[in-house]
Amino acid sequence: MTDASGTSPARLTPETYERLQAELEDLTTRGRVEIAKAIEAARALGDLSENGDYHAAKDSQGKMESRIRQLQALLKHAEIVEAGPASDGTVTQGAVVTLRYDGDDETQEFFVGSIEERRGDMPVVSPSAPLGQALMGKSAGEKVDYDAPGGKLTVEIVKVGA
Repeated sequence: MTDASGTSPARLTPETYERLQAELEDLTTRGRVEIAKAIEAARALGDLSENGDYHAAKDSQGKMESRIRQLQALLKHAEIVEAGPASDGTVTQGAVVTLRYDGDDETQEFFVGSIEERRGDMPVVSPSAPLGQALMGKSAGEKVDYDAPGGKLTVEIVKVGA
């Protein structure tokens, strides 16, 4: 299902949705006030053309406003989902999946979900990405093929957890 912009709505856990709502609230209140104060203080220093503090504050303001717009769009169309593997042990949104690529002895863990739900440094696989689509609904012990930029790859699902 896609929204008016042609993109699929973000699927977020209730916890992530609440965290992003809080971040948006903080940025639109405290964040905007702090940036305005920094810009005003920099203006007081004089000539704006060579005022590094002023330019840094304006740059920060632009980045913050961009993040506010991103959060507003994300949250407006977000779909709230429960996290973790399904009760039958299959891959769903919010699951942590351990994979082994064909021909490789090493395993690698991935979080299946939105980049906003990232867990530390663990790589994130979107459920709408080719690998994510191939994994959804599958269980440990199954092998799946997917189309990667470099060609077709096969992975074995070693473990599905939360």
